[in-house]
Order: sequence, then C-alpha cells, then structure tokens
Amino acid sequence: MGRAFEYRKAAKLKRWGHMAKTFTRLGKQIAIAVKAGGPEPDTNPTLRSIIATCKRENMPKDNIERAIKNAMGKDQSEYKSMTYEGYGPHGIAIFVDTLTDNTTRTVADVRSVFNKFGGNLGTTGSLAFLFDHKCVFTFKKKDGMDMEEFILEMIDYDVEEDYEEDDEEGTITIYGAPTSYSAIQKHLEECGFEDVGGEFTYIPNDTKDVTAEQRETINKMVERLEEFDDVQTVFTNMKPEEVEE
Repeated sequence: MGRAFEYRKAAKLKRWGHMAKTFTRLGKQIAIAVKAGGPEPDTNPTLRSIIATCKRENMPKDNIERAIKNAMGKDQSEYKSMTYEGYGPHGIAIFVDTLTDNTTRTVADVRSVFNKFGGNLGTTGSLAFLFDHKCVFTFKKKDGMDMEEFILEMIDYDVEEDYEEDDEEGTITIYGAPTSYSAIQKHLEECGFEDVGGEFTYIPNDTKDVTAEQRETINKMVERLEEFDDVQTVFTNMKPEEVEE
C-alpha cells in the first residue's frame, strides 16, 4: 500500500494536516476561485469543487453565498497562495500553507512562531524532498459501484491505486498528482459523481517518532500557527498518534 494510505490509517483522520479556521480558510478559497473564473458554479469548476468541500465541512449556505458576493466587490483584496517551510522543535519538518493579501505580514507572523519554539524557517523548496504533494478528491459513492474497475480507469488520470471509503458518509477519497487536478475533477463530474470536492495536501515520505512531551510542544506550535487568519493548513512529518477504533 502507498505511503498516503498508511499515513491516514495510522492517524485515523479524515483530513491530512492540522486544519486552520475552517470557514475563514474556505472563504478565501472561494474569493480566489470567483476572481479567476466568475461567481457561477455551473461555469466555474474550481468554485464548484470548493462549494462541495464547504458542504462537507457544514459551512452554512448563507456563508457560502456571502463569500461569493464579497469576492465580486471592487474592494476585495487579492489573495496570494504562499507556502512556508522549516524545522520545528525536535527536528520535526513543518509546512505552512497560507492565503494572504500581505506576504510581509504573513512571513513575519510565521517566522515569529518558529523562533518562539526554537525552530528555523527555511527557504521555499528546502524541505520538499520530505513530503509528497498530492491532490485529494472526496465524492459520493454510487450504488453498486465496482471499485476495482473504477480505480483501474482512474489510473489513466494519475490517480493512485489506494483509496479510502467512508461507509458512514457514503464517500470515496482518492489521491493523484497535483498537475492532474483539473483533469481528475473534470472526469469525475463527467462520470456523474455528486459533491466532488478537491484540495491539495502534503504527505510525509517518512514520519518521525516523538515522545508524549515532544508531541505536546509541537502541537502547541501548530495551534499557534493556526491562530493566524492567513494560515490555511499546517502539515508535519510527526508520526500520528495512534487512536483506538
């Protein structure tokens, strides 16, 4: 089985990283999608995908509509996607995904947390070898669906063989190459799958063991980073804590 699958299995998580303030994060993603492709989900596949993710995260319909309306305003700030990376305490690698309208402010905020916890913020790309960058899609499973046949078909779109099923939610999650995001999304929609929501993630190539005390310190650092509105998601190569089923 692939590293992504094993990492999720160990973590017992439905998300791949420490999620920041969810509605703020999704609101910024909506703003970028609207500015790039317009406010109509029917003609903007990226916006359509984000709205599906919003629904899975239980974001109220009014919040979604307000975010779209705000993105159409003349004074709406332009957001830029930036990733910061470095080492935190105990040699743990940390990726910080952000959406910001002020990179000077954001890098200063992120650097201050790294410094406070005795870490070191590195240059862009310096830790890329420690993580696999993936796109992730979650969507409703069809009744009577042959998963073996489906995955075989999706391999043509650079989708991995390993996938995840959530019987309670009735959904499937697949992983693919980031460069295939648009092609995967288009094919899933053409196949008639419902609520196709996509995003990007970083999966560690190898996870690092930590003690309970070390985990507590690293989690505090992650939580501090998540307090900034510009921060979207924080990823680490810390070995997930085992959770009893």
